[in-house]
Amino acid sequence: MKKTLLFSVLSFLFFFSENIYSQHKVHGKIVDENAAPVPYATVLLLTQSDSVFYKGSISGNAGEFNFTDIASNKYILKVSFVGYEDFSAEINVQQDLNLNDITIKEAVGALNEINISVKNPSVTRGVDRLIFNVHNTSLSTGNTWNIIKKTPGVLVMEDEIIIRNSSVVVYLNDRKVQLSASELRELLENYDASNIKSVEVMMNPPAKYEAEGGAVLNIITSKNISLGYKGNVNGSYTQAVFPKYSIGTSHFYKNEKINFFGNYSYNSRKEFKDDDNFVNFINDEGAIFSKWITDFDRTTKSEAHQANIVLDYKLGENDELGFSSNLLFSPDKNFHNQVVTEIYNEADEIQSFFNTESFLINDQRNLGFNLNYKHRLGKEGAHISANAHYTNFDENQMQDVLTEFFDPSGNANGENSFFTNSNQQVNIYTAQIDFVSPIESVSFEMGAKTSFIKSESGMDYFENENNVSTLVPELSDNFLYDENVFATYISGEKSWEKWSAKIGLRAEYTNREGFSVALNQLDKRSFTDLFPTAYLQYNPSENHSFTLDYGRRIMRPRYESLNPFRYYLNEFNYNSGNPNLESAKSHNFNLNYTLQGSYFFDLYYRDNGHYPSNLVFQDNEDFTIRTVYANVLESTSYGLDIAHGRSVTDFWYLYVYVSAFSEEEVFLAVESGNEAVSNSTKGIFVQIYNSFSILKNGTFSGDLSFVRWPKFILGSYQIDPKTTLSVGLRKTLWDKRAELTLNFEDILNMTNSELVSKYKNQYNGYFAKPETQYVRIGFKYNFGNFRLQDNDRSIEAAERDRL
Repeated sequence: MKKTLLFSVLSFLFFFSENIYSQHKVHGKIVDENAAPVPYATVLLLTQSDSVFYKGSISGNAGEFNFTDIASNKYILKVSFVGYEDFSAEINVQQDLNLNDITIKEAVGALNEINISVKNPSVTRGVDRLIFNVHNTSLSTGNTWNIIKKTPGVLVMEDEIIIRNSSVVVYLNDRKVQLSASELRELLENYDASNIKSVEVMMNPPAKYEAEGGAVLNIITSKNISLGYKGNVNGSYTQAVFPKYSIGTSHFYKNEKINFFGNYSYNSRKEFKDDDNFVNFINDEGAIFSKWITDFDRTTKSEAHQANIVLDYKLGENDELGFSSNLLFSPDKNFHNQVVTEIYNEADEIQSFFNTESFLINDQRNLGFNLNYKHRLGKEGAHISANAHYTNFDENQMQDVLTEFFDPSGNANGENSFFTNSNQQVNIYTAQIDFVSPIESVSFEMGAKTSFIKSESGMDYFENENNVSTLVPELSDNFLYDENVFATYISGEKSWEKWSAKIGLRAEYTNREGFSVALNQLDKRSFTDLFPTAYLQYNPSENHSFTLDYGRRIMRPRYESLNPFRYYLNEFNYNSGNPNLESAKSHNFNLNYTLQGSYFFDLYYRDNGHYPSNLVFQDNEDFTIRTVYANVLESTSYGLDIAHGRSVTDFWYLYVYVSAFSEEEVFLAVESGNEAVSNSTKGIFVQIYNSFSILKNGTFSGDLSFVRWPKFILGSYQIDPKTTLSVGLRKTLWDKRAELTLNFEDILNMTNSELVSKYKNQYNGYFAKPETQYVRIGFKYNFGNFRLQDNDRSIEAAERDRL
């Protein structure tokens, strides 16, 4: 049935393909205001529908230019030359076209003083997304990570990007970025902000996007419309508890056939994290009979290499072949954990203590390759595209743990030693085809995707005694996981009078198998799901706009969360996966109102379903505490978001985002008689962003950011309020050929806060203190024709972000 459905979809797509085109000639002459010819001017043709580069040329000695084999279509003609104002005009090519003389004007003051006007970012609302426009604004200096942190409603907690208290799926030019949270941050910190056109925030992503995950954040880069080469080298120094270094280089090249982008970055990091933990063990009468206080220190050293390559080749007027890759190598990442736990009785008298020292070495390789083909059809805006993807993920990890026990006087009375050796390998294969075309007055798109995932992971657990290692079979295992997903989607969008509507439907068939070799246990499941999306927008006037939308999503467990193996802080505290995790479906509703194009009011409700969550449980008999992945029983969220941005003065831009929300989730308390327990919170979140143009010519600017989190929930924990205050300064040098940045993060040192889980017979918590407070100095030097704009993208394959 799946093969028949795929064949039907492919047949339908190719049925709509149009391959007969009329070819025409376009010629003209570039002259100045005195009718003198202008040789060597750059002449470009862009398609009107999407401003994509179509053809380029250079004027000859007599100012003449000629284009041949031009398909019937509407284009934008652009002419540029040093010392002259850019010329732009729309043309409609339906036959051979003689444009005669095109006059370009000399730029006034081109060789004298240049007044630079720096725009401020703006926010617009589409029928299915909020668009944060940043191109050529005060945010165009620095790196892309800073833009993400300033995007309305987007919050960053350590390396994690979240929207409305939920993690998001990040895309780059409609292609999913398949990296972990820390890898994604490294990528965006080394990606120039001047290349970013806009950031799209989709609370209810349309049917085109994967049904998996929550909100979608789509980063759109500016188009490369100019021929030539540019590049840069960059580096940064970060001082926190330990210093950190980063260096990188990026290169762009474009001619009429080739569009190339490549970058490489190297990050050397030494990081420190201090955790204060406590567990109050409770007896059957509900009284605390033992208190464990733990000081946990972790020092991490890592050296990561990351490379990205994108190569587009124009096969013909309407055909393009592309290749992209994302390569990450992180060898010999090592963790040194030092844990001191003191044990007190109910009278707060120390009974004993133990010290745990562990070393962990991690090697990771994450390689992704993408091949795509695009064919433009006869109708304006119509095209068909195909994509193939492969990912290879390999991780090896060894952990060595030694615990020494002492009486209250400090006399040793025993020790325990063990080590683990684990490996995980994941191979992902995907293929996708999409078709886009206007049909009558409806913008229509449809497509199909299939993916095959094979994951194999294993862990061996050894006990050490008298320098002899013994395998413990009951704590060792191999876990095999296979998953196949086949999906199709269809959607249509139409606008009329004061209304706009868009509807879509995505169908996904999933087949998964998990097998534990040691337990000889097979978990096999298959299911088909439908994921509808609907949007309706009404614009009664220029000052008012209403939008109502709905979407259904799915949250599949990450591969690591299905792995049943344990990561130990000590033999009493460990993290464990769960091979019995199930996917969770959510329902999302939004009602939006926009006033005067700058005041945004969003009322939302979200039923998150039985989503997989991290839950922490203490065993009051065995004196252990474990963190496990488990499906919650139910989860709901609702709230009101209000946002507004404006220029307060000529040099000061202010954006304010306020969210009043309520979160509640119910989970099964497995250590409390399997009772259902509710964890809930209400609060008001505030985000304020200020941008300042310190010098009128735009070469010196700064920003001030303030974020206030109320109390919120995370699994079984309640997290105390937190505040983040950050300042950034940017100075361009040598006619913007170089850029110097200085950032002060978490100035108040109030970003970290305590987490506490207290219910029934559970009472534990911790205060994690990673290096959120730091000073960073960055430098970038541009070479070549660095004022060119580029278009970059990342690889697709929805399954990679679950690694």
